[in-house]
Amino acid sequence: MMGYTKTAILMAAMTALFMAVGYALGGGAGLLIAFVVAIGMNGYSYWNSDKAVLRMHNAQECNSQVYPELERMVHQLADGANMPRPRVYVINEDQPNAFATGRNPENAAVAATTGLLRRMSDEEVAAVMAHELAHIRNYDTLIMTITATFAGAISMLANFAMFFGGNRERGNIVVTLAVMILAPMAAAVVQMAISRSREYEADRVGAAICGNPLWLASALEKIQGFASRIDYDRAEANPQTAHMFIINPLHVHKRDKLFSTHPNTENRISALVKLAEEQGQSLSRGRANPWG
Repeated sequence: MMGYTKTAILMAAMTALFMAVGYALGGGAGLLIAFVVAIGMNGYSYWNSDKAVLRMHNAQECNSQVYPELERMVHQLADGANMPRPRVYVINEDQPNAFATGRNPENAAVAATTGLLRRMSDEEVAAVMAHELAHIRNYDTLIMTITATFAGAISMLANFAMFFGGNRERGNIVVTLAVMILAPMAAAVVQMAISRSREYEADRVGAAICGNPLWLASALEKIQGFASRIDYDRAEANPQTAHMFIINPLHVHKRDKLFSTHPNTENRISALVKLAEEQGQSLSRGRANPWG
């Protein structure tokens, strides 16, 4: 229930921001159009935004012929955490990364890149998938996916100002320029506020699901190193989805700093190491690895 309440508050906030942009660009008419569009987007976001995000990244669903070992691993983790089994997808990208999406635990999906599967150990992959399962359990996926949809729409609406010149009747070029600059930034701030606090909690819960915080700490360190060097073109083309990934996939363009939605990776690793010390674990300890 708390997850749905937070989602309703978020949808109201993003709708208000969307309508404010519409008013700034088109006055009363722009406000009305933005309101109608926002109502439609709210419905679409709730029911279909997960599918849209998976399409953006050209994700392929796993089955008995497509990465069955990944699907089996995720299902074992979900069973161990007493969660519904999510759909499992793989993305053909060299950068190691992963995200989760879906409106609730019963209608959720996780996606991992082929780079993650190639470059990480079984324990590290399991830890990353456990982190994504934690987002699903905490109802973060609906909130993050809706935010991605609205952030993209707000940025698109702001870009229209460049071509149509905003509210021509008032000739307010200053307003148009302000919308072009501030609207995407406002959407990014919302993304940052949502994502940063949730990553620490998903790390903690994910460590419990996989059985060893140090598996996740090791994975985060490796993913951060690779993500800073390996391009992820689809993520660069859809920066509004960056906050959904376990590590920020963006690094090519200067604009990516606007979408720096994740907490410092070193701080996340330190928190996991501290958690492992409190549990008396080491890299060789923790729950037995059933995936090796």
